[in-house]
Amino acid sequence: MEFVTLSDGTRLRTWTTGTTTASPPVVLLHGGPGLWDYLEPVAAMLDDLTVVHRFDQRGCGGSDPSENQTMQRLQDDIEELREHWGHERIVVLGHSFGAKLALTYAAAYPQHVAKVGHFSGVGIGDWHTPYFEVRDQRMTAEQLERLESFRPGRTPAEETEFRALSWFTDHADRERAWQWALEDAAVPYPINWAANRALAGEVNSWPDDELAARVAGLTMPVWLVHGTGDPRPASAVQALAKHIPNHEFRLIEGAGHSLWRERPAELRQVLQEFLDS
Repeated sequence: MEFVTLSDGTRLRTWTTGTTTASPPVVLLHGGPGLWDYLEPVAAMLDDLTVVHRFDQRGCGGSDPSENQTMQRLQDDIEELREHWGHERIVVLGHSFGAKLALTYAAAYPQHVAKVGHFSGVGIGDWHTPYFEVRDQRMTAEQLERLESFRPGRTPAEETEFRALSWFTDHADRERAWQWALEDAAVPYPINWAANRALAGEVNSWPDDELAARVAGLTMPVWLVHGTGDPRPASAVQALAKHIPNHEFRLIEGAGHSLWRERPAELRQVLQEFLDS
């Protein structure tokens, strides 16, 4: 683990693993926004293929607090990390919110991006309606009522329950979904709700045609990977993919939002093909 100090004095907690090979290094971008790095299992799938970097985004996890929560600042953070690590070109691979961050970083700094991985992102169009339909189908009426009853100022036990109820519908495997959600909920870091509101509000305000125009200018390979069991509809990701000149779209059957949990072997194969392409 290493703390990297950025130009504005904010320190980001980072990890570097893997093996130096002919493949460019990979920078993993976690989701949220307002969460922490949870992509160590994905890094482990890449460690024998190339160098892998991970970090907690500013204001999140073990990184320093920061009120500067904009997509431009997060893109600049990645660029400063790239310079610190001494790489001319990198692969940016983002999960969930990190998938959109990977695309916008690539659009801002294309000369330093070899490939982009958009994993379990939301795409364009109305993805909210089908997402909430699937979420509500995977919950009982009692669970939904309980989730909606939580307010700020939760006890630690209530916070764990709130997170688990919020996240267990992301998993396609309904037998193991609750246990996985409890494992994720037990992470001892607070959710940065200020960052969540600021960043989600910013990206949700972008018209679809604005994002489509950004990705239309990407010339590097962009792989969009999605699980068929993710409540975020694959159709919205396919709609986004149509605007990307050099793209590959892959569906992983039976996988939910956390691809590495439900289909690890299939994800590992896709990652290897992604780096080899």
